[in-house]
Amino acid sequence: MRSLSDVIQDDVVLLDGGLATELERRGNLLSTALWSARLIEDAPEEIVAAHRAFAEAGAQVAITASYQAPPDATTLLRRSVSLAREAQDGWVAASVGPYGAVRADGSEYRGDYGLTVAELRAFHRPRLSVLADAGADVLAVETIPCLAEVEALLAELDRLGAPAWLSMTCTGLRTRAGEPAADAFAMARDCPAVFAVGVNCVSPADAERLVELAANVSGWAGEALFEPDAAPGWVAAGARLVGGCCRVTPQDIALTLESLRPGAQSGA
Repeated sequence: MRSLSDVIQDDVVLLDGGLATELERRGNLLSTALWSARLIEDAPEEIVAAHRAFAEAGAQVAITASYQAPPDATTLLRRSVSLAREAQDGWVAASVGPYGAVRADGSEYRGDYGLTVAELRAFHRPRLSVLADAGADVLAVETIPCLAEVEALLAELDRLGAPAWLSMTCTGLRTRAGEPAADAFAMARDCPAVFAVGVNCVSPADAERLVELAANVSGWAGEALFEPDAAPGWVAAGARLVGGCCRVTPQDIALTLESLRPGAQSGA
């Protein structure tokens, strides 16, 4: 199967919906601090059935029930991935909720944790490592409410190197903590592990503007936009140091040299 990051360069991929609400619709009670993660151990067949229902509806990605599982719940975290894999043939995205989700006090919709970036990194590190090692195709880092947590998660994802997406929860064009959402999306550009950014748990009235903002701010990811043939125009405009940065390959640089000095050797 092609990687999810490759496929979305050419096509739209359909995710699943609300796993917890589907489980509740099926008659399960999720009023504990573990939320849907409780059923991983108590009623795994219900998790499988809910994943399967989304797959039968056309979902191509199953997002695991690990959103609210604590970092030290290694067995639950691993089992969440295997249950999603058992239920369908598509991609498995391991859900990584914010610090506030594990607190189960609604603070994921405020971002007022009072923790440093270092403390948030230490919190997220074990869960990210376990889920990446459990065989998920991608880490679904979702419902992140503040820039400090974005910084912490990106640092850990960069260390880990596992493919991930980053999804913010926002009000208007600001994070739930009141910061510019554009700053969060821009921060993700510097983390090679993150191949997509977006939003969840937002007002439908805000969704289109936020998606447009995310695309504009982080749109460099994927194919390089570098055009070697444009280099002569830059020089004509006054440039004297010409090169590239993200996604620019040695071949691109060789083509740039050729466009500036036709027939020149790369070592000249």
